[in-house]
Amino acid sequence: MAGTNSERELLTEGPAIILAFPQLGENIGMVARAMANFGLSELRLVSPRDGWPSEKARSAASRADHVIDGAKLYETLEEALADLNFVYATTARDRDGFKPVRSPIVAARELRHRFKEGEKVGIIFGRERTGLTNAEVALADEIVTFPVNPAFASLNLAQAVLLMSYEWLKTGMTSEDETSFQASQQRPATKEQLHGLCEHLEEALDARNYFRSADKKPKLVENLRAVLTRPSFTESEIQVLRGVISSLDRFTRENPRGSAAPPGHSRPGHSRKEQGGGDKD
Repeated sequence: MAGTNSERELLTEGPAIILAFPQLGENIGMVARAMANFGLSELRLVSPRDGWPSEKARSAASRADHVIDGAKLYETLEEALADLNFVYATTARDRDGFKPVRSPIVAARELRHRFKEGEKVGIIFGRERTGLTNAEVALADEIVTFPVNPAFASLNLAQAVLLMSYEWLKTGMTSEDETSFQASQQRPATKEQLHGLCEHLEEALDARNYFRSADKKPKLVENLRAVLTRPSFTESEIQVLRGVISSLDRFTRENPRGSAAPPGHSRPGHSRKEQGGGDKD
């Protein structure tokens, strides 16, 4: 979805995202984009295979330049974690050991709590193909794993980062129903406006002999009004519909809006005065 707006507040806080031995620059760029989408900005790279900096990463980041420009490079995972107080390791595989395993939402809440208390926190993500080794997982405090299809549990790097970044952002919302923007408020149509629409349409249909049988007309009108009064129209919607009816009443397929009237004829619904003395458009 398109939605980049440089005039709005740029969120840049939260846990560090640590990529342990990432391979492709494109994947690092997509990680940066996912982070920027949900307000994270601290990216730590442990010995990226294809080197750093990377123009492929910048291109794939889709203007998440603040994340790419601020990325820090480390030789070892231990160095990347040295100043952090609490760290999660992400994995989709069962692990032998004694570390607690959390769901993304529980992990995000714990990260938010510790972050508010002033701790430095982070999340480790492993290699694209093989993930984290047991020794690398052992460097973390706890494990976070995703509820995925057990027979198809592999996520690409950017997907995994996006899921955790999304859960992180949600923990900072006042309500789970909160959205970044709301639909503009519309004034409900009055009954007078609604009845005017019905009468307008009925008159237009009557002029075209829609109600061919006089004895059936009351029922047809009743059905038509039932349809038009069901949706709770707004004022602007009534205006749109009446504009449509007026256009159908005024113009024909042979003489559409914007075309010249046939010689010696005025357009349907237009007096010669309305047409400016018969001049062409």
